[in-house]
Amino acid sequence: MTKNIMIVGVGGQGSLLASKLLGRLLLDKGYDVKVSEVHGMSQRGGSVVTYVRYGEKVYSPIIDKGEADFIVSFELLEAARWTEYLKKGGRIVTNTQEIAPMPVITGAAEYPENLAEKMVAAGLDVDAIDALSLAEKAGSAKAVNLVLMGKLSNYFDFTEAEWQEAIEKSVPAKFLELNRKAFALGRDS
Repeated sequence: MTKNIMIVGVGGQGSLLASKLLGRLLLDKGYDVKVSEVHGMSQRGGSVVTYVRYGEKVYSPIIDKGEADFIVSFELLEAARWTEYLKKGGRIVTNTQEIAPMPVITGAAEYPENLAEKMVAAGLDVDAIDALSLAEKAGSAKAVNLVLMGKLSNYFDFTEAEWQEAIEKSVPAKFLELNRKAFALGRDS
């Protein structure tokens, strides 16, 4: 059976590293894995979506509406924007950070309030954490991706050592300690 993970966020937040890390872990565990190209504007500030699909045999990297087992979101509005892709019984793992999109910056729109609460009220399973604070505690605001991967790791049957090995293979050596610390903070949050 194929499992589907959507990683959504804003350009420049590290979603590519997150999908690469997940893909590597799943390949190492013997799964057939398809990771999509980035959809959307990957320059800083644009909406970005990456699909990670894995199973015994995966034929397409695309996830359709109602198929995502997990939506991992780097930002609250992005989590809300993609909820229709979540399958019944799926889970949203999201950062509570709010990054204003262009219509909000220009004053053409307001940033919606209480998004996490609204998603829960709509019957969605939401695991929201302040990943930015945890990343800063680890040593860099850029480590939000590893904090979120740490949080997500709680929903998989892989050992911490298996996750750590995938981190080692995915992260440049000079950033390894920082990323390990961010992952651990997310896992324990």
